[in-house]
Amino acid sequence: MDLNAVRLLARVAETRSFTRAAGDLGLTQSGLSRAISRLESELGVRLLQRNTRSVSLTPDGQMLYERCAPLLAELAETEKLMLDRRSSPSGLLKISTPSLFGRKVVMPLIGELTMRYPQLRIEAVMTDRLVDIVDEGFDALLRTGEIQDQRLIARTLPPLRWVTVAAPSYLARFGTPQNVEDLKAHNCIAVRNLRNGRLVDWQFMRDGKVQDVAVEGRLIFDIGDAMVDAALGGFGIAQVMDFAVRDDLAAGRLVPILQAFAGRSRAISLVYPPSRQYSPKLMAFADALANARW
Repeated sequence: MDLNAVRLLARVAETRSFTRAAGDLGLTQSGLSRAISRLESELGVRLLQRNTRSVSLTPDGQMLYERCAPLLAELAETEKLMLDRRSSPSGLLKISTPSLFGRKVVMPLIGELTMRYPQLRIEAVMTDRLVDIVDEGFDALLRTGEIQDQRLIARTLPPLRWVTVAAPSYLARFGTPQNVEDLKAHNCIAVRNLRNGRLVDWQFMRDGKVQDVAVEGRLIFDIGDAMVDAALGGFGIAQVMDFAVRDDLAAGRLVPILQAFAGRSRAISLVYPPSRQYSPKLMAFADALANARW
């Protein structure tokens, strides 16, 4: 079966017009009609129903189109990827990243990439909700925890680490907790897990084991950014990723506490479909992440 003729048939079916299809394909109408007639002769069935105003698929043509359309789309994507391999990063790269990680780590990286590659555009969706990589049209996601979907490629990055902090003004008013149990007497800034609706437990290391601690406080947020801001305001104690407060700790705006019980960490990966693994724009982003420090 002539695959190119099938591609021509698909375009006619999608446009419902020989005139438009021929224009899109850069062919004459007569040349397009002859190619499809040869395909019909080869298969021994009528594929198109023609009249003076429009053209439509016959039942046999509809079956052929439905079976072949996904294959044609995959071939087109493969051709695009092969062409992309020979070029520098360009076009639109759409990614999703957790909000705080995106603002503190990803933002400088993608800004530098767009400066380095003038033909590259990046759309970064910074959200803590769980997005769908296929349905929402993403090229790649940054996702924490274990990756369950075996259909995706997961490129492991250095793990995220947590630190428990408070502003000097808060500690001056309410004292510094010396052990995990002391947190019960403090205002602990909490964050709600958007996936299950529960408040996220804090974690500490005790006797070499991870201990989950349910904390309480009068401030609850849905993103980590707000927790950092609240801690800087002196409104309570927060447990956040260390990259988010590194500058604040160095400047003395925040103080680490309960360091003897530190150790919470979590895996983070760059996740993308196998069809994107040779994309120059994605590989440029992946390499930038691999060389970053947080």
